[in-house]
Amino acid sequence: MLGLLSDYTIQTVAMGAALLGVSSGVLGCFAVLRKQSLLGDTLSHAALPGICIGFLIAGTRDIGSILFGALMTGAAAALVVLLLTRMSRLKTDAALGIALSVSFAIGVVLLTHIQGGGNASQGGLDSFLFGQAAAILRSDLWIMGGIAAAALALVALLWKEFKLVSFDPGFAASIGLPVVALEVAMTTMVALAVIVGLQMVGVVLMTAMIIAPAVAARQWTRRLGTMVLLSAVFGTIAGVVGAALSATARGLATGPLIVLTITVIVMVSLFFAPERGIARDMVRRWRERRGLAGRQVLSTLYGMATEHHDRKYPVELGALDAFHGTATRGAIARLESRGLVRPVRHEPETTPHWELTPAGFAEAERLERELGGGR
Repeated sequence: MLGLLSDYTIQTVAMGAALLGVSSGVLGCFAVLRKQSLLGDTLSHAALPGICIGFLIAGTRDIGSILFGALMTGAAAALVVLLLTRMSRLKTDAALGIALSVSFAIGVVLLTHIQGGGNASQGGLDSFLFGQAAAILRSDLWIMGGIAAAALALVALLWKEFKLVSFDPGFAASIGLPVVALEVAMTTMVALAVIVGLQMVGVVLMTAMIIAPAVAARQWTRRLGTMVLLSAVFGTIAGVVGAALSATARGLATGPLIVLTITVIVMVSLFFAPERGIARDMVRRWRERRGLAGRQVLSTLYGMATEHHDRKYPVELGALDAFHGTATRGAIARLESRGLVRPVRHEPETTPHWELTPAGFAEAERLERELGGGR
């Protein structure tokens, strides 16, 4: 591992991946909270015509011109989405789909035109589709870092406003905040995150880096500040680990490995997060089913006891099974461990019988009162 870290190219790729992780992790949170997960996909695909236009204007594969062109077309696509949703009856998802498909089609046409033009410097331009991390230079990191720093500074400057617009845009408008301008600013931030990751993971996979870190972080917390911090950490981990895996396994592209790494983080978060994890919900539902079965058996014993005016009325286990239509031995065992029921003999019968203890009768009475109050 130390040998890998000393390699100049790997250091460059790892730093670029870390920049990508931080910027996409932080900025993607606002897209997720605003329920605009498709926005990252739209802006990343809308960057392709800008990449081609930047190349045509510069006449060479200049990273500054290419990224500036990508930012312009991404911003234009975002403006189209905003106009379509506010000036027509189209919903946001339909407007995003239109902007995505049209802009990507224009980009493919321009890319085909460039590749057929005979310009020798266009070699590798199509790598922006899926990324080519190994082609990143230290000079490119300065551009990526500058873009990321500008986006993060914008978040810090307008943190309260972005937070309010993300959660309650109606209230934000009622207190005089420029909601439209703030939405444009947040969309611009997502576009900046896309620009940072174009060389690393490419147009096609960039949407995963916008959405996945935020989705993973959302499972662990209910606070926006903590979510943004966790999202940045998850994005950075995915970027560095993906770059390291690509360096150790020759022939495997860095971009897809970064996306696969963040996918693993998302799956772990979805299953094992303490507040929202699927595993926690499964355990909770299992416990609720067990508790419900115990309460039903307790209610049955209580009903039989009150019907026969005998608090210690014994009920046969087989009768309980028949009444509930399922085996009740497990529920009985749990009730016995809590001291709510106890086994008794009921001569001349030899089959197991159960009766309520004083504590069990009191608990059953309490449950009946709660049930009656709920009605």
